[in-house]
Amino acid sequence: MSIIINSQEVMKGVRFLIIIMVGMLLVTSCSEEQDFDQLDDLTITPNYETSIFYVKAQETLINRVEGLDFFTQDFNFDAFEEPFFADRVLAGVLTYELENTTSKPIEIRLEFLDEAENVLDTEVFSMDAAPTAILQRDVAYGATGKSLDIIKATSEIRLTAINLGDNSSESALQDPAIVLRSSAQFTLELQ
Repeated sequence: MSIIINSQEVMKGVRFLIIIMVGMLLVTSCSEEQDFDQLDDLTITPNYETSIFYVKAQETLINRVEGLDFFTQDFNFDAFEEPFFADRVLAGVLTYELENTTSKPIEIRLEFLDEAENVLDTEVFSMDAAPTAILQRDVAYGATGKSLDIIKATSEIRLTAINLGDNSSESALQDPAIVLRSSAQFTLELQ
């Protein structure tokens, strides 16, 4: 009886054994006991951003309105109506951007009102007639700014725009207007 050894079959067997040994090493060397208690130490603080309002008043409209106040409007502000949000907010920043391309100096007054329409806080912006740079203001609430209770209790924001100039001048700039944009960014703690 003679045994014939085929070298190809031997090589297949050796490769198969090597693959099995490497697989066993990978399974045993990469496994360790998992520590799922790390989730208790995880702190998640996402940021949420939203637009609050956008107001644009053309100079032609300002010229047609008699008196100083040419625009007044109340904006609903129910950001803290939902308890999930109100209970977890850590801080917030309200960002305002004011642009004046009219021939009039202006004043913008924002009043933060509670449900009984009591004034909780006021922001005032004064701006010269054009040409002027865009005015940007960030107002922080929380540990590094005003009391967070102000915006938590705010139900409405009253915007009043005041013409500190005349009702006849016209800007030489194209499409002269007053534009006020506002947005908010809040940081929450989820745990």
